[in-house]
Amino acid sequence: QVQLVESGGGLVQAGGSLGLSCAASETFLRIYTMGWYRQAPGKQRELVADITSSNSTNYADSVKGRFTISRDAAKNTVYLQMNSLKPEDTAVYYCKAYCKAPTAAFGRDYWGQGTQVTVSL
Repeated sequence: QVQLVESGGGLVQAGGSLGLSCAASETFLRIYTMGWYRQAPGKQRELVADITSSNSTNYADSVKGRFTISRDAAKNTVYLQMNSLKPEDTAVYYCKAYCKAPTAAFGRDYWGQGTQVTVSL
């Protein structure tokens, strides 16, 4: 069992910056890839960025050069620094973690409850 709690959402003007954090609860499961997804009204949930346990990163084309994902393994926390924000970035942002028991063949995804990010003109 893993619980993910997001923080840092809010309202910001276009061109501004915002930082998101997601902390995972203590667990016997090992946490591998962590990532951020977002869902805007009327749209499907989409990947924003993710990061592996070896710190390899992956970004959606729409946020490359503007967003930075990072993690602190000791704190089981993943961050998303968002710069040069655009109104199109407005969405609910969700944290996701892929976790697996040490002896298990497969793991599963765990999701946070989401945090609202609103970018105004």
